[in-house]
Amino acid sequence: MPDHHHHPSLEVIGGARDRFHRALQTTLRVPYNHYPYIASNCHVETIFAAFFRSIPQVRFRRECLRVKDGGTVALDWVAGDHRRLPPDSPILILLPGLTGGSEDSYVRHMLIRARSKGWRVVVFNSRGCGESPVITPQFYSASFLGDTGEVVEHVAARYPEAKLYAVGWSLGANILVRYLGQESDTCRLSGAVSLCNPFNLVIADEDFHKGFNNIYDKALARALRKIFKKHAPLFEDMEGEFNIPLAANAKSVRDFDEGLTRVSFGFKSVDDYYSTSGSFKSIKDVQRPLLCIQAANDPIAPSRAIPREDIKENSNCLLIVTPKGGHLGWVAGSQAPRGAPWTDPVVMDFLEHLEKGSTTTAGIFDSCDSEVARNSSEGLQLRYLEV
Repeated sequence: MPDHHHHPSLEVIGGARDRFHRALQTTLRVPYNHYPYIASNCHVETIFAAFFRSIPQVRFRRECLRVKDGGTVALDWVAGDHRRLPPDSPILILLPGLTGGSEDSYVRHMLIRARSKGWRVVVFNSRGCGESPVITPQFYSASFLGDTGEVVEHVAARYPEAKLYAVGWSLGANILVRYLGQESDTCRLSGAVSLCNPFNLVIADEDFHKGFNNIYDKALARALRKIFKKHAPLFEDMEGEFNIPLAANAKSVRDFDEGLTRVSFGFKSVDDYYSTSGSFKSIKDVQRPLLCIQAANDPIAPSRAIPREDIKENSNCLLIVTPKGGHLGWVAGSQAPRGAPWTDPVVMDFLEHLEKGSTTTAGIFDSCDSEVARNSSEGLQLRYLEV
């Protein structure tokens, strides 16, 4: 795509640039206009989105899926859609970030937009997240792809006439991109979107312990402790290298990963876990259309960790980097400041293009269904600051 095809406020690169530029031209040709004051600082924007973004009201029908190792994940489908939508409606699987689930505002806004386009949507709540039951002494990790693969296969078997797509945020994006790369030959997804992906967990961990970022680290550690303590009896008799007291009283995400996560998934050390589990290594192997959207000022998913060269060389990948956005923020666009993030219409333009096989896409400023106009900030916690 020649440079004049996108506004200079956006960085747009990737081997798939020419392939998808027409689908996103409405987005790419206009400047990224962040909301005044709120988006002037990455921390203000990140925290504002976590506390004050509206939470659309959605009724879910929960399905608890027993996976091969005996564990359970929770799939939240929109109630009534199994009757309302035809069996060949495209399906969007949503993968929230660390400790995230179907209650999170950014997940629900994406769900509502996809549903307004006639898509069937399901939220994949990892073990222990979104009140997903934990029945074995194992949670989830950035390295573990087993549950993701089983969820995709399960959804594909339930709706064999439909095409499957996925959107992941933060840690969910890291897992999704790793899945796309490692399962490239057998992947059932027809396309995917990665949002605020940390890509390189070693770099992300380095930045996590700098300045104000310690606030996010402590908040996420608190959320992990809360999940762990609900299921602590399962872990009481764990032997080997497990340090259950360290995990139960973790003051940082690194503490939790050292005490529990890295041992559960067979890593020699937490540094071994981080160096092995980043999705930047998987980009070169991705064989499905993949849109990556990052914010240049993301305090949790650093811009310098983005695998730009590999994205440029992969004909299936497209990267958009916005100048502002924070982490899970993107307080910009017609629905700012409390409505859907700037990314949502961009994501749907891309997915609709893939589904329809057409260069005609909806404008990026479509409004959501009126039924979700109700705003709610009740119960917002820093748990929305997912990694």
